[in-house]
Amino acid sequence: LTQISSSNIVPPSTPIENLLAGIWAEILGIEQIGINNNFFELGGHSLIATRVISQIRQVFQLELPLRYLFEKPTIAGLATEIERAIKQDSAVELTNIEQIDRSQQLPLSFAQQRLWFLAQLEPDSPFYNIPAAVRLQGQLNVKALEQSFNEIVNRHEALRTNFQTSEGRAVAVISQEKPITLSIFDISDLAENQQQAEIEKQAAQAAQQPFDISNDHLLRVKLLALKEQEHILLLTMHHIVSDGWSIGVLVEELATLYQAFCNGQTSGLPTLPIQYIDFAAWQRQWLQGQALETQLSYWLKQLENAPKVLELPTDYPRPAIQTYRGASYSFELSKELSASLNKLSQQQGSTLFMTLLAGLQILLWRYTGQKDIVVGSPIANRNRADIESLIGFFVNTLILRTNLAGNPSFEELLKQVREVALGAYVHQDLPFELLVEQLQPQRDLSHTPLFQVMFVLENAPMSALELPGLTLTQLESDSNTAKFDLTLFMKETELGLVGSFEYNTDLFKESSIQRMVGHLQTLLEAIVENPQQRLSNLPLLTAYEQHQLLREWNNTATDYPCDKCIHELFEAQVEKTPDAVAVVFENQQLTYRQLNTKANQLAHYLQKLGVKPEVLVGICVERSLSMLIGLLAILKAGGAYIPLDPSYPQERLAYMLEDSQPSVLLTQKYLLKNLPNHQAQVICIDSDWEKIANESTENPISIITPDNLAYVIYTSGSTGKPKGAMNAHRGIRNRLLWMQNTYQLTSADVVLQKTPFSFDVSIWEFFWTLITGARLVITQPEGHKDTNYLVNLILEQQITTLHFVPSMLQVFIEAEGLEKCKSLVRVIVSGEALPAQLQQRFFHRLDAQLHNLYGPTEAAVDVTCWQCKKDHVTHQNTVPIGQPIANIQIYLLDKYLNPVPMGVTGEVYIGGVGVGRGYLNRPDLTAEKFIPDPFSDKPARLYRTG
Repeated sequence: LTQISSSNIVPPSTPIENLLAGIWAEILGIEQIGINNNFFELGGHSLIATRVISQIRQVFQLELPLRYLFEKPTIAGLATEIERAIKQDSAVELTNIEQIDRSQQLPLSFAQQRLWFLAQLEPDSPFYNIPAAVRLQGQLNVKALEQSFNEIVNRHEALRTNFQTSEGRAVAVISQEKPITLSIFDISDLAENQQQAEIEKQAAQAAQQPFDISNDHLLRVKLLALKEQEHILLLTMHHIVSDGWSIGVLVEELATLYQAFCNGQTSGLPTLPIQYIDFAAWQRQWLQGQALETQLSYWLKQLENAPKVLELPTDYPRPAIQTYRGASYSFELSKELSASLNKLSQQQGSTLFMTLLAGLQILLWRYTGQKDIVVGSPIANRNRADIESLIGFFVNTLILRTNLAGNPSFEELLKQVREVALGAYVHQDLPFELLVEQLQPQRDLSHTPLFQVMFVLENAPMSALELPGLTLTQLESDSNTAKFDLTLFMKETELGLVGSFEYNTDLFKESSIQRMVGHLQTLLEAIVENPQQRLSNLPLLTAYEQHQLLREWNNTATDYPCDKCIHELFEAQVEKTPDAVAVVFENQQLTYRQLNTKANQLAHYLQKLGVKPEVLVGICVERSLSMLIGLLAILKAGGAYIPLDPSYPQERLAYMLEDSQPSVLLTQKYLLKNLPNHQAQVICIDSDWEKIANESTENPISIITPDNLAYVIYTSGSTGKPKGAMNAHRGIRNRLLWMQNTYQLTSADVVLQKTPFSFDVSIWEFFWTLITGARLVITQPEGHKDTNYLVNLILEQQITTLHFVPSMLQVFIEAEGLEKCKSLVRVIVSGEALPAQLQQRFFHRLDAQLHNLYGPTEAAVDVTCWQCKKDHVTHQNTVPIGQPIANIQIYLLDKYLNPVPMGVTGEVYIGGVGVGRGYLNRPDLTAEKFIPDPFSDKPARLYRTG
């Protein structure tokens, strides 16, 4: 790139040379250089030169034509060389823009064509209005102001252009004269608070009033008279004839013209050599053949297999058709952070735009989990001197695609972002509209094509609007529209960076955007502090959020008796209500004393067979009183039970017996012929009862503790082989005592036990009932599938409490005669997501409580709870699973174990006393799914639910 000799290195002699020397030194990686006419030899490095000039533009934080950079004769040659290099890179000579014949049918530019098409789809849409409001304080010359606007309209054909249809095609129609009248609305008689309300009303109306682009003036001006020396000027332009740069042109010309007309002088502005229509015709003529091919090939390669949509976490479901309703949320970055971001950009050889873009893309990655992030960004597209001073729609949209795979450091990511941005600048001439047409993405009316998030760094030159005798203050205006899901606007000021998120209100609440701002600021602060950090290590949450998510919402500590096991809680209840009916099965029943006695006898028998703490006992029995006696007996003996449902396929039973190797198998004689081969010692609870009945009726003594195993329940095996989930007494005890503390069962309650005992829901059906003195009613085998049987049983036994998985509740809730089940107090659902519609249907048919619980087999039945409410309105399809129960912590984490912000998708991790021991005989899988708890100050584990 450079040929440096001692004769070339000279001290910079002027401020502009000094500034440029510093820029070049930064780019070239040397301490300091001098500049003269012979310094740079571009040779064959035109692509590098093009990128370097893009760097210069960005270092200045201005998207300016080159002549703004090179004003000194000593370096004018450099500008010429680099402009020539850009032409060489494109391999096509840029032709001059010539005036076209106005008598022919006049074309639209590609950008105008798109807005014309959208106007045909939605003719009364305000989405492409550009509003502005300015407070004028001082002596206003209304006539000179009106004259100034009319002169601007006369100078710029774009403001006298309408867009009509001729033979099915859009054509531009330019009026020779189209004077505007400055309408004045006098509100000086109103009180100050009424004036403010009227200003807001008028500004909103001006911004929202649609344009008829085929006939209307596409520049509207309205003056609100507040006092003799105070006015509000409302400006609205349609985007089809204007852009952000154009507003700057209008402001500059307005300042010049107003002063001239106030002094009785003529315009004084130079005649414009070409007009926007000439550019539109030139663009269509030039952008074809090799020029088009060069641009297109770059973008087609750049966007190959790009993701169709960025799946941002939204507060509301995405509407089938994008609505464009929007709002804005403004914020400021501190002066210190703003300066640090600028300094970091310089140190990394990038620009502030690139640094902020990288920060935004990290935020989007953390929000979505998608590694391939596509963001749109506008570019002024005024890269020719002859179009700089025109009002018109020149701005183009660049698509900036970054891949964050591999969890790079911020510095590594910034290098990629820089390369992507520079490549986009070099190929900025292809109109976005033409790119969409060529790519032909599969259209979805619910979102914009190619990208849904826009980033804008507002640093285009904008003269301060100064008019003689007037003090002007720009007022904030909100169009209440959003063209994209999200647009981040950033702007440099003397006090630091200020920003604004424009967001679609059909997707996001303001509170979510407010949190997003906090996350962006936290992220940027961490970036400047240590840009070498891996992206996953950059913090996202504010200190308050971190405390809220990890501590406040997990502050579930509750004191429960610490020394009791499940069966011991039952034994304590036996002492309180020995003669109360404990369990009913068809025409049989047992009191608490009778149930305890039988369980004690079997427990003593089991102990003689070697059952003690940590010994596994299989139990394969049909639904009956014997099932409950067997479960209690195994626990009383100190063992842990493995439920083996006799209805299971032979293959599953054989696998479970082979995997668990129980020392004892408790079953019924008539089931023996159906059992697969095994090594366990068999006890038939029916035919062997005569021997069992000889055992002691006293509560057996065992050395068992709450940390010993209570049961091993096998998972369904839907994700592979079934796994034996091991849970200890401590976790189950916590679950049962929380349930009692929350729902307050009494001796008057009747609980229906209908869940197969091989599912963990059965645990609370059995044992919650029996530790509270309530009555348990066991359904007949397969009775849980018969809704008519269940309704009759509820009526007959006056059931107050029962459980359903949502899919079974869906069937049950439509059962005939359900309205007669007045005894029902509470229905608990778990095991599947609860549809919001089913919740409403439940309350329509039943006057009872509905509780939604969640928990995996690996974590002692249930870990969260949510009480459904009849009048609860949700925008989600499913009912929440609620909050953690006592002594349980719930974390939503990303793949790097970082807590995700509220509203962002994460994986559920469970901590606390309910976390199981792991998987039987699967140390590898246990280590993978039961991990050290990074948030606990004591040795603890988390279960990752998947």
